[in-house]
Amino acid sequence: MVVNFLRENKIAAGILTFLRLYLGYSWLTAGWGKLTGEGFDASGYLQNAVANPVKGPDGNMVYGWYVHFLENFALPNIDIFNTIVPVGEFLIGLGLILGCLTTAAMFFGLVMNFSFFLAGTVSHNPTDIFLGMIILFSGYNAGKYGLDRWVIPFIRKTVFKNTETLANKNS
Repeated sequence: MVVNFLRENKIAAGILTFLRLYLGYSWLTAGWGKLTGEGFDASGYLQNAVANPVKGPDGNMVYGWYVHFLENFALPNIDIFNTIVPVGEFLIGLGLILGCLTTAAMFFGLVMNFSFFLAGTVSHNPTDIFLGMIILFSGYNAGKYGLDRWVIPFIRKTVFKNTETLANKNS
């Protein structure tokens, strides 16, 4: 019942548009600030996440696998992360504001939110994750009042037409 409302209702599409714009503005400004600032460097943040991992009540690391990932992959490849974090934040925001590839943008936004969360940053991540899940579960309806209204049908037509053509050639 709730899922049908989120995925099919015009009123829900309007509400989702406001949620999408709110989150999009947040992502866009975060990315823009990093892109136009004095140079973004995530190494200090990542080193702190490794040095001060999230611990449970028993004092043991909760996300040891994530600390291992940061230590052995993210930090040695910090130049890549210094590029993909601000560009990713900006593109996620742009996608959400324009309502273009909304579910893809929100998926990657949630991946980034969870990454920050696993590194120990609570901040507004729980709220962003909650709102992001609503947008993601809503699917196409979340971008209905945006560019997805034209982009998604075009992609479906193009991809399925090409898929059918390939299937017919292989038959």
